[in-house]
Order: sequence, then C-alpha cells, then structure tokens
Amino acid sequence: MSRTARIERVTNETKVLVEIDLDGTGKGDLATGVGFYDHMLNQLAKHGGFDLTVRTEGDLEIDAHHTMEDTALALGEAFARALGDKAGIRRYGSATIPMDEVLVRAAVDLSGRPYVVHDEPELTPYIGPVYATSMTRHIFESFGHAAKVTLHVDVLRAARPGGRPDAHHVVEAQFKAFSRALREAVEIDPRNAGALPSTKGVL
Repeated sequence: MSRTARIERVTNETKVLVEIDLDGTGKGDLATGVGFYDHMLNQLAKHGGFDLTVRTEGDLEIDAHHTMEDTALALGEAFARALGDKAGIRRYGSATIPMDEVLVRAAVDLSGRPYVVHDEPELTPYIGPVYATSMTRHIFESFGHAAKVTLHVDVLRAARPGGRPDAHHVVEAQFKAFSRALREAVEIDPRNAGALPSTKGVL
C-alpha cells in the first residue's frame, strides 16, 4: 500500500505544495525561501526516511512567520493523509539525539489527539537573517495540530561553557529527534498483523 500524499494550501499570505512518501529513502527537495527552515525540513526527510517535496511562496517581505506556519500546517495535513487508517503501525516513537553539547529527547504518539509540549532554553532571537527561534515551538504546534499527533520535545542539555546555548545546534537537534521519533512511529510492526494499535479500536 502506498503511503503518499500531496497537499496544496493557498491563502492570501502563502502558496504551499507538500508531497510526502512515508516509505521513501530520505530525499528532500525543499524551497520555502527560508534557508534555515529548508535545512530543518531536510533533517525531517533524511532522518525520518521520508521522501519530501516542499514548495512555498510566502509574504517574506513582511516576515517569515506565515511561510513557516503554513508550511508546517500543510506538512501535518500531508503526513496525516499519507498515514491513512494507521493499521499495522507502531504508533509510538521516541528518540534521544546528541549534537555536540546539546541533547534532545522527542516522543510521539500518532494518537489522533493533537497535543504538543515543547521545552527549550532561551536562545538568540534569530538563526540566519529570518528564522526566528521563537518559531520552532510554533512549527511543532502547527504540525501537531494538523497531523493530530501528540508530541513532546525537550532539550535536556544545551550548556556551552562561557556563553548562551548555540541556537543552531539546539534547533537542529530538536528536528533530528522529532524526525527519528516519527520514523519509528510510522513503521509497520510485523507483530501487529495489520491491526490498529489501540484498545479503543480507533486512532
């Protein structure tokens, strides 16, 4: 069964195209106009094992908020559609990822219930010219709402002697942990025999 989806989202602020294959080889073809965001979406493709195409045209003359938010919403919708009825999946996934001085834990439940908990230290306001670090939480919240998943992302350690945390490392480690957790959750469980992983009989 093909677990793919294509979503087009058009508003007065953005035009977004997302294509995803949950059983891909980690190929990313990303163009949002926000370089660091493309770099993070490429982590999702590579470490999630997804083939992912994203094309976003947004009102970057205002700021990058709408571009990143609407991309995350379209990505969450595409992810949910590609999952289909969720029969046979593992449902739960978690990952603890180090990136030099940073350590991040992510846990996901493909529960059908959107709930996001996100904890990170105070970071420099921007990575690159337009990626506001305050958007990381909002990206996860937007994805979680659209995909209807429960997601916890916690930065366990970010200490750097003599200075504040390296924002690039902190955010990238979060996306890598998030990606690895999703990869585990969407896997088909050979012990599940195609059943829905819920005692309620619905996800």
